[in-house]
Amino acid sequence: MVIVELQDVRKVYPLGKVEVEAVKGVSFSIEKGEFISIAGPSGSGKSTILNMLGCVDRPTSGSVLIGGKPIKDLSDKDLTTLRHETLGFIFQSFNLIPVLNVYENIEFPLLLGKKGPKGKEKSDWIDYLIQEVGLEQWRTHKPNELSGGQRQRVAIARALVTKPQIVLADEPTANLDSATGEQILDLMKKINREMSTTFIFSTHDAKIVDLADHVVRLKDGLVVENTRQDKE
Repeated sequence: MVIVELQDVRKVYPLGKVEVEAVKGVSFSIEKGEFISIAGPSGSGKSTILNMLGCVDRPTSGSVLIGGKPIKDLSDKDLTTLRHETLGFIFQSFNLIPVLNVYENIEFPLLLGKKGPKGKEKSDWIDYLIQEVGLEQWRTHKPNELSGGQRQRVAIARALVTKPQIVLADEPTANLDSATGEQILDLMKKINREMSTTFIFSTHDAKIVDLADHVVRLKDGLVVENTRQDKE
């Protein structure tokens, strides 16, 4: 089942008196449950595409569809709801809240929306995620008491707490050493298999590309490769 589709998407940014075309007519689709890498060098357009998939930006022309809905037709309120209920986000800089502990950082997205588990169901779900990412012993620790790899584990659990259909990961291993980065990737692949969560990576990390079952390579705002491979 197709969960995300880009149809002849262009994105143009004004730069002074000129316009810069960051994405030049890109088309591809993403199936539910895929582990997809959108790869390419700096300036290739991958971050622009991730921003559009995250409903942070809208295409200049063409369509980005999430769950069959073109994002350009949605109101700001509907985009906020889509971001909260359908999407999870993992960033290379972790973006944790310094004054909150592990449990509270993971819980935070649930406090922002009306939907989601409540009471004991909520605490049980957060406890389950903490166990899944291997942080049981650090549940009351704050971000400055954690290693980079542990912080990224918190960020992964936080991205999953609303039970999103899609997780967008922007260079999630960029600030980690290679061994920790591999552990984080293995964890995300495990969650992808167990929960059928669709993971979409923006990356130039060869390890992520190798682990992906769907690779879209970009160069100068164009798709130069779009391949699927069974990794099972």
